[in-house]
Amino acid sequence: MTLTAFPGARRRVPVAAGACLVSFTAFWLAQRAAHVSMIDLMVYRAEGATVRAGGDLYALRATAAHLPTTYPPFAALLFTALTLPGTAVLRTLATAGNLVLLLVFVRLSLRLVGHTRAETVWWVAAAAVWCEPVWTTLRYGQVNLLLATVVLRDLTRHRADGRGRWAGVGLGLAAAVKLTPALFPVFLLTTGVVARLRGGDGEPWLRHARGAAVAFAGATLLAAAVLPYDSWRFWTDTVFRSDRVGHAEDTADQALRGVLARLLHTPDPGAAWTACAAVVTAVGLAVAVRAELRGLRAWAVCCCAVTALLVSPVSWTHHWVWCVPLVLLLWTRGHRVAAAGTALVFCAYVPWWVPHGPARPELHQNGAQMALSALYAGTAALCLALAGGSTSLPGRRQGSAIRQAVTKE
Repeated sequence: MTLTAFPGARRRVPVAAGACLVSFTAFWLAQRAAHVSMIDLMVYRAEGATVRAGGDLYALRATAAHLPTTYPPFAALLFTALTLPGTAVLRTLATAGNLVLLLVFVRLSLRLVGHTRAETVWWVAAAAVWCEPVWTTLRYGQVNLLLATVVLRDLTRHRADGRGRWAGVGLGLAAAVKLTPALFPVFLLTTGVVARLRGGDGEPWLRHARGAAVAFAGATLLAAAVLPYDSWRFWTDTVFRSDRVGHAEDTADQALRGVLARLLHTPDPGAAWTACAAVVTAVGLAVAVRAELRGLRAWAVCCCAVTALLVSPVSWTHHWVWCVPLVLLLWTRGHRVAAAGTALVFCAYVPWWVPHGPARPELHQNGAQMALSALYAGTAALCLALAGGSTSLPGRRQGSAIRQAVTKE
């Protein structure tokens, strides 16, 4: 069925697209007025230049902030393309590219939750561009929207059947660029194992997980062949040094480790974080696997995403672009108050309300400040609890209906 059969729909789409264009234009002007540095993009470019020059990748200190390389070597190989345009052109291309990616990400998020109205993509994107994770992603020139889009594309294109030549490739490549998405293949593997233990057919999930593992291994081995010294150094040393990424207590760190650092007034929460991360990983994966086995792919994906963000050694506020599908999921499943509250948290720029800066005032926060600087993580924990309750109800028929809607789209 086409839009030509619905004159009203034909009018709604241009109106929504026009509103989105106005919002994006205002956003672009606001970014220019704020004189954003796109500092992370400049680090990526410096990494690519180091690879081309044959330099020591993990000895690099880029920009006036002397930021180090923190991603796996495969990412640096991809970043060599960033050295081709000049910095001004690169900033423009990165901003435009991220805005296009936001549209695609919103489209995939709506596909995930079973919503098919075309104009909704434009309306949601027009609003989502102003939420703090998206704003800071574009402000720093980050890759969060790209990786989230690749992951979501893989998980919406290749659903529970796990079939297709490219199933898992997106997940594997995303994990090879940045390790946080690696929890998604673990989720698929765990789902397949649990399905088999229950006497079912776990092969679709295991096949999907194998595809991700092969893609990750291929990308990592390619980087090792081109950058043997850097690869050895990363996988034997740098990957274990989370202190290179930044201060755990920084208010921008919304991972569980950052929350504990501020709560305990210490830059290194140590064993407390390890224990809490292990528990949250187990609980988050359990909720995601149960949702997946009940046919509730949207709940499973969002639970896996927030779990990965919570247990990662560092999850800066701009990593939380997964708030977009999370809010859409809560809204479309009837949890309107929770959806509105979640949207408010991620649109209020709350982490920046508390004292922060080079003097590390985050180590001396009072109770109210600690609560404000833990809102992202707290919201994610509440959403996991809500998901646990929602997925414990009879839902296989609902999940099947959503799959059918997406398949017919």
